[in-house]
Amino acid sequence: MKKEAKAVIDGSAHRGTASSFPKRHALLQNQARKIACHIGQIEARLMHAAAGMGTQKRERDVEREELDLNLTMKESDVPNGFKEYRRCVSLPEKEREGLTRGFSASVTEPLHVCVVGSGPAGFYTADRMLKGHEGAQVDIIDRLPTPFGLVRSGVAPDHPETKIVVNQFSRVAANGRCSFFGNVTLGRDVSLSELRETYHTVVLAYGAESDRSLGIPGEDLKGIHSAREFVWWYNGHPDMCDLSPDLKNTQSAVVLGQGNVALDVARILLCCKTELATTDIADYALDALCGSTIRKVYLVGRRGPVQAACTAKELREILGLKNVRVCIEEADLATSPADEEEMRSSRIQRRVYELLSKAASAHRDNNCNDQKELHFVFYRRPTRFIPSENGSTVGAVELEKTALKVDEVNGKQVAVGTGEFEDLKCGLVLKSIGYKSLPVQGLPFDKIRGVVPNLRGRVMSSESETATVETGLYVVGWLKRGPTGIVATNLHCAEETVASILEDDTKGVLRAPSDSKKHGRTGLVEILEQKNVRFVPFSGWEKIDSKEKMAGQLRNKRREKITTWDGLLKAANE
Repeated sequence: MKKEAKAVIDGSAHRGTASSFPKRHALLQNQARKIACHIGQIEARLMHAAAGMGTQKRERDVEREELDLNLTMKESDVPNGFKEYRRCVSLPEKEREGLTRGFSASVTEPLHVCVVGSGPAGFYTADRMLKGHEGAQVDIIDRLPTPFGLVRSGVAPDHPETKIVVNQFSRVAANGRCSFFGNVTLGRDVSLSELRETYHTVVLAYGAESDRSLGIPGEDLKGIHSAREFVWWYNGHPDMCDLSPDLKNTQSAVVLGQGNVALDVARILLCCKTELATTDIADYALDALCGSTIRKVYLVGRRGPVQAACTAKELREILGLKNVRVCIEEADLATSPADEEEMRSSRIQRRVYELLSKAASAHRDNNCNDQKELHFVFYRRPTRFIPSENGSTVGAVELEKTALKVDEVNGKQVAVGTGEFEDLKCGLVLKSIGYKSLPVQGLPFDKIRGVVPNLRGRVMSSESETATVETGLYVVGWLKRGPTGIVATNLHCAEETVASILEDDTKGVLRAPSDSKKHGRTGLVEILEQKNVRFVPFSGWEKIDSKEKMAGQLRNKRREKITTWDGLLKAANE
């Protein structure tokens, strides 16, 4: 059956073209799809049997617990430029040719797709493209020698269940129609224009690798880091292996923010270090944390407990830490009618508030002196960082008390300053106020929102009413919707973008007769070789993976990460 499918798909069963034999071509296309679909179903059953459905089901259940996503858009919100684009591609082929140079590609011709970024959004996109289009040839490029993005460098080391998804991503990379190119930086090693000239479709999935700034005095003092930098540091990201946060000269740390990342870094600072010893945490980070003198961590939020941005799962975990006393001011737990309305409309917010209230009651009479302390500080916003006596390191954070006011525009409660200030002493500050995506040359970018203007994944020239579609250019993940959601959120996001790609290809938008110069993978290799770029294939990553696991076995860890650029490139080429 595979031989029959190949004969249809590569054209050996029929040498005519779509324009010469439209009926026969359509029949062959339909036969090819049915055969490929049947083969895909058989392969999928075999893969499921080999992988074991138990762990995958558990992973999906965990990720689905807090999933709350709405990717729909009202017709009234659709830019006029896209409406015209959609009208053109919906026309009959003869009418469309003059407008869009429509071309119904033969099933023998591959659809060359390049995905920029190998995190969850990138791999889910590749997976859905390979499953949704039997002719798709997908190449994934990433600036790191290692794939998997935040699954490797962002997920906490004591959350191995979340990292199970890399098994699925590895199977995607093993597909004969998929290739990985690590150590390739967009904008330095290959430009966006070069990719668009080489591929029919380019999907940007490079996420958010920068941080939002508070823009307040003293932000450049030593001892102040972004949560992203701290997370990359303990996860062994090669860009942050030399961060060296000072954990020995203070007893107090302040985390600005109350989202899941904020809870992660607070938990890592407070948890029992023996529980981290067998994880894949970087060895230098484990040593530093074991020598830490930090006893108190303050989680500071602008609004109240009802508006805390964390999920119940993450909150339960940090509230359950051994030998850690949870401290919450009783007055901060008081709720307003607006708070009650928010909890009625959001199950997640209600559960978070209930967990915080229960924790406050349970720890109120616990005054054991040998315990570490976790303080939830609500209704405060930072206004400046105060230097310590030496003048170069942070010594305290000045906080302004806030109150909640209903925004007349969107009806949401926002924090406004009251003019009352207080200082919170500390020697370490971690800013968890949001990741930020960065633009590349030739890419439309909304600097205020930090995202690429798009409609269901199709990149638009701008946010204006007259915006036009950037044909063949798509976006997915944080670059598409902002730095929000969990791993599973990227699956739904990728499905939406891939649906747009498949729709456009079906309409003849992506491949035209003049596109014969688009060589995809071979074209990319030529570009990289001409520039002497030392790219790392997936087989190179497998060498890194094997070496890390072997080193981990010697220390009774899941893996011992290689944390330097030179070390990673050397391991990939051994």
